[in-house]
Order: sequence, then C-alpha cells, then structure tokens
Amino acid sequence: MGSPPAIGLAMTQQALAVSLALAERNVPRYTSYPSAPHFSAKVGPDTYREWLSALPRAARVSLYIHVPFCTELCHYCGCNTRAVRRRTPIDTYAEHLLEEIALLGDLNGARLTHIHWGGGTPSILGPQWLETISGAIASRFDLGSLKKHAIELDPRRMDQPLVRTLKAIGINRASLGMQDASPHVQHAIGRVQPFEQVERAAHWLREARIENLNLDLMYGLPTQTGRDVARSAELAASLHPQRLALFGYAHVPWFKTHQRLIDEAALPGAAARIEQAAIAAETLASFGYQAIGLDHFALPDDELCIAAREGRLHRNFQGYTTDDADALIGIGASSIGRLPQGYVQNAPDTGHYARSVAAGTFATAKGLPLSDDDRERASIIERLMCDLKLDLDAFGGVARFANEMETLAGLAAEGLLTIDSAKITVTEAGRPYIRIAAAAFDSYLTASQKRHSVAV
Repeated sequence: MGSPPAIGLAMTQQALAVSLALAERNVPRYTSYPSAPHFSAKVGPDTYREWLSALPRAARVSLYIHVPFCTELCHYCGCNTRAVRRRTPIDTYAEHLLEEIALLGDLNGARLTHIHWGGGTPSILGPQWLETISGAIASRFDLGSLKKHAIELDPRRMDQPLVRTLKAIGINRASLGMQDASPHVQHAIGRVQPFEQVERAAHWLREARIENLNLDLMYGLPTQTGRDVARSAELAASLHPQRLALFGYAHVPWFKTHQRLIDEAALPGAAARIEQAAIAAETLASFGYQAIGLDHFALPDDELCIAAREGRLHRNFQGYTTDDADALIGIGASSIGRLPQGYVQNAPDTGHYARSVAAGTFATAKGLPLSDDDRERASIIERLMCDLKLDLDAFGGVARFANEMETLAGLAAEGLLTIDSAKITVTEAGRPYIRIAAAAFDSYLTASQKRHSVAV
C-alpha cells in the first residue's frame, strides 16, 4: 500500500482561505437540470405515454430500476427506501415492476445500452426475481448494444449464490457501499460493516468475472476524522476498484427523519469537511486514481477517465457516466426518467406506484417539460460539472450571460476558477466548489436553495 498524505497537510493554503460560508451554501448536486424539486404534477401518465410514443424506433435507451427496500435503514441514508423484514412486500413490488415493464409497449425493440439497478438494496429481490425481471427486459428490448449492466450492492447482504445469479443475468459492473472503515463511525451511522466483508464481496465478484468494481466512500459523517477518511480511502484503494465515488454526507433531518438518529454535535464542521474531502482525494491520488468531476475517481485506463479526457463525460441521476443514450427510462417507485421532451418521475410511495401500474397506467406523478433555455443551461451545467471548463462562445457569447459572469467573477477572485474572455476554467482548488460555479447558470435556484445540501 502507498502512504496517505499527512493529516492536516492535505489542504493547500488557498483551499484553507476559502470562505466557510461558501462551503455551506445550499446548491443542487446537478444530476439533472432543472433539478427534481422543480418537477410538478402538470406532467402525468398521459404526457409520459405521449413522450414515449414519440421516441424513434432506433432510439438508444438506458434503463434505471429502483428497488426501495433494505433489511435495515442506515442512519445517514438519503435514498428513497425503507426497511422490510418480510418477503411479501418485496414479492408484491417485484410483480409490479413486471407490470410496469409490460407497459413499455411503445419501446418494443428499442436498443438498450445501459441498465442500472439501484435502491435501497436491489439484490433484496433475490435470485429468482432478478432472473425473472431480467428476462422480461430481454424480451422487451434489443440487448445487442448493451454496454453496461450495473447493480448497487450491500456487502453485508451478499453470498455466492447471489453472485452467481448476477453473473447469469449479465451484470458486468457492481458498486459496493463501503462509506467508512472505522468501527466508531460505523456505529454512529448505524451500519456496522467490517472491512473484511467488503473485501470478501469484491473477491466473490471477481471470482465470478464481474471485474468492474465501484466503491462508495463518504466524508462528513458523525465522529469521523481526517485520519478515518485517509484509512478508509487507503483500504478501498487496496481492493483495486476501477472507480470510487466520494460523497459528502448531507444532513437533512427535516426531509429524512431517520437522520435524527445522528447526533448533530458529532458531525464535522465545514472546515473539517473541506479537509476530509481533500485528504481522501490526495490519498486516492497516491494510489494512481484520477479525479473525475466533483466526486468520482477512476484508474487512468477506465472508460470514465478516457471519456473525461476526450470531453465525452456525462452526468445523470447515477452520477458521472459514459451513458449517452437518447432516453433514460425509470422503472419503480420514485424513479426518474429523461426523454427529449423533459423529465418524468414515478410516485415515490409504493402504494400509489402499485395501484397505478396494477391498473395498467404509468405511475408518473410529476415531471417537467424542457424549454430551449432549459436545454441550453443543462448543457452548460453538464459541461462545467464534467469538464471543469466551459467556452461560452459555444452558447452565444459572454454578453448573453452578464449576470452569470458577475457571479463567477467573485469565485475567480477566490482563486476557484479563471476567466479568459469567454473561457471559464475551474482550478484544482475550485474542484470541490464546482456546484457553486454551476449554480451561477441555474435560473431556478433562488426560490429553492434551502432544499439542497451544502456545497462541500
């Protein structure tokens, strides 16, 4: 193993000088633009069906399947999921997933390029349902162009029969939730998971030749220190995953009430969060990982790194991706889809979702049609979030964005970006603050700032 950077020396003087108020600003994560809080009930099932039917027969489609169940709920979790201990709600939900897939008649034969199972803990469905649902997808779509078939996994809930099933249904990328390796942090977040469980899960997956691994790490957790973050990053890197994601804990107990189980007094402050993020990034860099956008890291030969170097990186609800499909279809409660005309989101509660699809109707609860201005700003924000640079001449020139440039000038004064006529470049010190730079182009933001997590 390599040596992590010395604790307390990981941050540059420039980063230390950044205003803490800036780090605590509430801004979206920009996995979409406009962001989900702006979706409305004006978009419903009929609109969704109309948008689906307008997709060309040769469209390239990406599929996201949401499974909102876990065996227990981690205190930090911000996902749409709930704890279940009985099979009945899981089996019933799986049947409804099949019913929703059957509703996608307009997409018969469409070319599927990416599949992503998320949650919750999607493997809670069990081998039989995973095989049945995968079979239904295969009968509905053309899988000849499938590039990625990914699933999110809880290392505590894995065994070898499950891994054999994952291989059988064509999974070729797995994401393991590690978060932090320190026992005192794990107890504070309600997720006791010895590193040996993560190590064993990675071994089983590679033994089954599911060799593309992602690991998720977190900073800003209760009782967590810079030393904890460095050790966790070093242990994660020792498993040689192709990619890692480093997420800052978003404490939103008014929205996710189970987060009230976390002792707010034990949460790191803004300065500690900034330092933890820097320590993790430097530790991963010492193992050869390259930073991707805001919070991802990848080995140089990974396709995510290659796409970043070539300006082909994208960002969607699963984070940074190489997915350039014409449409993203969301399956399951709360799942979000993106079509050329706009965004759609299924009902978040499983009851509403179940009643809709059982009645032969899409469970679309809200969405947002995209205007030309939305599309242009979405492209600007995506390029800034992915490339850390932007040429406004490609969008009509600086004069069109006078107010935005005034905001960016303040960030440039802090050393977080440079401005050369129409060219904006985020500095390495500014990487943790990309969301703030992107927010300059967000025409929806002012009314909803308090709904979003802090920037760092």
